[in-house]
Amino acid sequence: MFVKVCGLRTERDVDAAVAAGADAVGLVLAESVRRIDAATARRLAARVPEPVLTVGVFRDQPLEDVRAAVEETGVRAVQLHGHEDLAYFEAVRGFLPPGRTLIRAASVREQAPAYGERGEDVLLLDAPVPGAGETWDLTGKRLPGPDVRWLLAGGLTPANVGAAIRTARPWGVDVSSGIEASRGVKDPELIRAFLKAAREEAA
Repeated sequence: MFVKVCGLRTERDVDAAVAAGADAVGLVLAESVRRIDAATARRLAARVPEPVLTVGVFRDQPLEDVRAAVEETGVRAVQLHGHEDLAYFEAVRGFLPPGRTLIRAASVREQAPAYGERGEDVLLLDAPVPGAGETWDLTGKRLPGPDVRWLLAGGLTPANVGAAIRTARPWGVDVSSGIEASRGVKDPELIRAFLKAAREEAA
């Protein structure tokens, strides 16, 4: 079970996620209460050991801004969490160094989009209002299978991630608001509890 811990803003956040066994850490470089600047993202990314993926999160930003941020921060993955079209994805793929990961995040309303429609390496399926801590109805949705690289997100917490994994059978999960003591402020104990619950359910 791949686990991404997103919206990290401090050294304490990053260290707690890495120590708990996160597979990826997300650094938000788009407009958000969890936004950090490129210099901070570079400093935090430098703390992350090689096996853990560092993800820069962007939303509907000019391509040149994304390119500059990727170069400055050194993140090893780009997550596009807006309304970017296929041409935008292809442009980002064109300037990413070899081996970097491209993640497409999509809000699920009626039906989930199909994996690979934008040439992404990983598909993230989120609630209709991303980052709001809202869960979404998993029933009746045609979701990708566990053999497809897709992440379930949206309102996940240590208390509900096990049930969500049983229902949706994702390849991985993504958490942000569900591990916060207050909006935008991560809680190391909740980070550890989330990783423990996800791993136990996957096992």
